[in-house]
Amino acid sequence: MWLWGMSIVCEIWFAISWLLDVLPKMNPINRAADLAALHDKFEQPSPSNPTGRSDLPGIDVFVSTADPEKEPPLVTANTILSILGVEYPIEKVSCYISDDGGAILTFEAMAEAVKFAELWVPFCRKHNIEPRNPDAYFSIKKDPTKNKKRPDFVKDRRWMKREYDEFKVRINGLPEAIKKRSEMYNAREEKKEREEMKAKNGGVAGTEDQPLNVPKATWMADGTHWPGTWYTPCADHSKGDHAGILQVMSKVPEHDPVMGYDDEKTLDFTGVDIRIPMFAYVSREKRPGFDHNKKAGAMNAMVRASAVLSNGPFILNLDCDHYVYNSIVLREGMCYMMDRGGDRVCYIQFPQRFEGIDPSDRYANHNTVFFDGNMRALDGLQGPMYVGTGCMFRRYALYGFEPPRFMEHTGLFGRVKTKVNRNPNQAKLNLEDDDTQPLNENNSESSGVPQKFGNSSIFTDTIPIAEFQARPLADHKSVKNGRPPGELLKPRPPMDAPTVAEAIAVISCWYEDKTEWGDRVGWIYGSVTEDVVTGYRMHNRGWRSIYCITKRDAFRGTAPINLTDRLHQVLRWATGSVEIFFSKNNAFFATRRLKFLQRIAYLNVGIYPFTSIFLVVYCFLPALSLFSGQFIVQGLDVTFLFYLLSITVCLILISLLEVKWSGIALEEWWRNEQFWVIGGTSSHLVAVLQGLLKVIAGVEIHFTLTSKSAGEDEEDVYADLYLVKWTSLFIMPLTIIIINLIAVIMGILRTVYSVIPQWNKLFGGLFFSFWVLSHMYPFAKGLMGRKGKVPTIVYVWSGLLSITIALLWISLDPPGGTKQEG
Repeated sequence: MWLWGMSIVCEIWFAISWLLDVLPKMNPINRAADLAALHDKFEQPSPSNPTGRSDLPGIDVFVSTADPEKEPPLVTANTILSILGVEYPIEKVSCYISDDGGAILTFEAMAEAVKFAELWVPFCRKHNIEPRNPDAYFSIKKDPTKNKKRPDFVKDRRWMKREYDEFKVRINGLPEAIKKRSEMYNAREEKKEREEMKAKNGGVAGTEDQPLNVPKATWMADGTHWPGTWYTPCADHSKGDHAGILQVMSKVPEHDPVMGYDDEKTLDFTGVDIRIPMFAYVSREKRPGFDHNKKAGAMNAMVRASAVLSNGPFILNLDCDHYVYNSIVLREGMCYMMDRGGDRVCYIQFPQRFEGIDPSDRYANHNTVFFDGNMRALDGLQGPMYVGTGCMFRRYALYGFEPPRFMEHTGLFGRVKTKVNRNPNQAKLNLEDDDTQPLNENNSESSGVPQKFGNSSIFTDTIPIAEFQARPLADHKSVKNGRPPGELLKPRPPMDAPTVAEAIAVISCWYEDKTEWGDRVGWIYGSVTEDVVTGYRMHNRGWRSIYCITKRDAFRGTAPINLTDRLHQVLRWATGSVEIFFSKNNAFFATRRLKFLQRIAYLNVGIYPFTSIFLVVYCFLPALSLFSGQFIVQGLDVTFLFYLLSITVCLILISLLEVKWSGIALEEWWRNEQFWVIGGTSSHLVAVLQGLLKVIAGVEIHFTLTSKSAGEDEEDVYADLYLVKWTSLFIMPLTIIIINLIAVIMGILRTVYSVIPQWNKLFGGLFFSFWVLSHMYPFAKGLMGRKGKVPTIVYVWSGLLSITIALLWISLDPPGGTKQEG
C-alpha cells in the first residue's frame, strides 16, 4: 500500500502538470508575412508619397553585453555587423550596444567594427550576401558562388575575406595594445610626477620606493583616461562604480541615398548605397549604494537613451551572441505590426535557433519542443511569451500603457490620448489614470509624467511621437487609430550636443529614483527571468503578442553544450520561475484581461519546477520496489496491464499529434523527454529548494562549480561537450542512477535465489527501473566525458551509496532472521 500510495500521489501531480502543459496547446496556428504587400503599401509612389520613399517606421536595435572575457568582443562585433547590414531603410535603423561592464576592450572593438562595416555592409548589398555576419558567412561550407551573377564577385569576396582576417587580428590584438598603451602613458605620468617631486624638493630626487600619487589608469587612444572600468580597478573606475558613457560611433545617415564609386583602393561600389545605420555605444552610470538591476536595468537605460537620440517606435533586442541570420527579418516583423489591428500587438517574438550544437543534441539545446510546439500554440491564444532575445517591441507598450483597442471597447479610450493633427512633432500626451491603468494614481500632465518616467522633459516629449509613428496606415475606413500616409517621409532632425547630453543624463544611476521604471514601466525588475515577467505584464494589460516563424531563420545564436553549463542555465530559468510563483506576478493574481488558456500557460511557468519533487520520488519507486520485493499493485494482472497499455497508447498518440503539427522530429522529442527528467531531478529541484529557503528563512544558496577538467582537443568544435565540471547539481541524478543499478542487481539476485520466485513483480520493477535509466542515459554519458573516462568522485559517490544501502539492508533484513523463518 505504501508503494501504491506514493505512486498515486505522484501520478495525480503529473496529471495536473500534464494538463497545464497541454491545455494551452489547443489552438496552434501558422502565420506567413506578405512582404510584397508591405512594399506596395509603404514604398510605392502614391498621391501622399510621390517619390515612393519608404513610409515605414523606425526601429532601434539593442544589443546587450556585460563582460568581454565571457562574451568575446569578436562575437559581439559580428552581431553588430549583421545588424548594420539589414535590408531596411537605412535612415530608419539605429543600433545601440549596452556595455554593462564599461570595458574599454568592448568600446574599441565596436569602433573597429564600425570602421569595417563601411566596407562590409556595401559589399553585402552589392552581392546580396546571406548571412551578413562575416564570421558565419566565411565559415559556410557550400559553394559561395551559387546564384551569384556579377563577374567581380570572386575578386570582391577574396578581397573582403582578407580584410576580415585583418579585422580579426586587430580585434584579437586589442587587449595587448590597450595594455601596452596604458603602461606607456602610466610610465610617462610617473616620470612627470617624479620630476615634480624633484622640483619641490629643491632638485633632490626622491627614492625609488617612495610612493607616487599616480593611479594605474587605463588610457584611450586619444591619450585621455578611460571613464569606464580600468584594468586596475579603483574608485570611479570599477565595474560597479564608473561614469555613464555614450558615444555615437557612426553618425546619423543622410536622408537620401549616398552612392559609392569605383575606388581602386577598395571595391567598386558604383550604384550601391554606402550608408550605414547610426550606431551608439552606451554604458550606463554605476555607483555604490544603487541597485542597478542587472540586465533589466541596462535595457531600461537604453530605452531612455535611444528615445532621446532616435526614438524608433519599435525596439528589437538581441543578445550579443545572437546575430541576424535573415537580413529581411525587420520587414517580416513589420508586416504584423503594420497590419490592420497591429496597434494591439505589444511585441513579436522570433524563435531562437542555435549553432555549434552537437549533431545528436545530447542535452536538448535546440529546445525545439518549446519553440516549435509550445510557443506556436500560444500564438493561437494571446500570444507567445517573451524569452529574452530576438523580440521586436512596440516602444509605447514598454512604457506601461494599455492597448488602444482595449480602451476603446471598454469606454476607457480617454485615459491615454495622443492628440495629433498631421504633425507628429506637435503630438500631445494626455494621461488620466486609475487603479486599472498600470501607472500611478493622481496623474496630470505636469506631475504625473515625471513621476512615471523621470524628470526629463525631452524624454517625455518623445512618448506621443513614438505612439503616433507606430500606428498602422489609416488607408481604409476600417482602420481605427491609424496615421495618415506620408507622415514618416520627413528627415530625422539633426543630433546636437544638448541632445547627446540629455541622453547621458537619462542613463545616470539616480534617474530612476521615485519613478516607475522597472516596476510598471520598461523591463520589470526583481526576477532572474525578467523577460517572462515583462511579457506577462504586457499580456496582463490586454496586449497581445505574435510568434513569427520565418522560412529562413531570423536569428541564430549559441548555447552551452557542456552538461554543467546547460544545467546551470536551466537552474537560472527554474529559479526565476519559482520567484514568479512566490511573487505578485503569479498568474493566479492576473486581471480579467488575461485570457483563460493564456493564464494557464503562465501558471505553468511558475509551477513546473515543483514537479521535480514528485519526479524524484517517482524515479526512486522502481528501486524501492526491487529492494522490497513489492510492486505498486498486487500483481501484473490483465486489468492492470490493460489500463497501463491504454494510458500509454493515448499519451503516445497525443505526442505524435504534437510532433506532426509542429514539425518536430521524433529524436528531438525524445531528447526533450530525457533532459526533462535530467533537469527535473537536478536544476529544478535545487531551484525549488532555493525558492523555499528564500521565502521561509530569507536565505539564498548559490551552487557553483567545484572542480573542472581541461579539454583534450582544442581543434574539436565539440570539445566542450566532453568537459566534466563537477557541480552539486549532479548529486541527485547520480544518486538515482546508482540506486536503480544496485536495485536491479539485488532484485535479480533476490528472485533467482528465492524459494518461490515472484517473476511478475521482478519484471514490473525492472521495466520501470530501466525506463528511468534510459532517461538518464545522456547524463551518464556526459559524466564519462571523452573515451569513457569517469571522474573519481563518481566512484567515491557510488561506493558510499553501495555501502550505505548494504548496511541499511542488513539492519532491516538481517540474515539470521531469514534463516530462523526458514
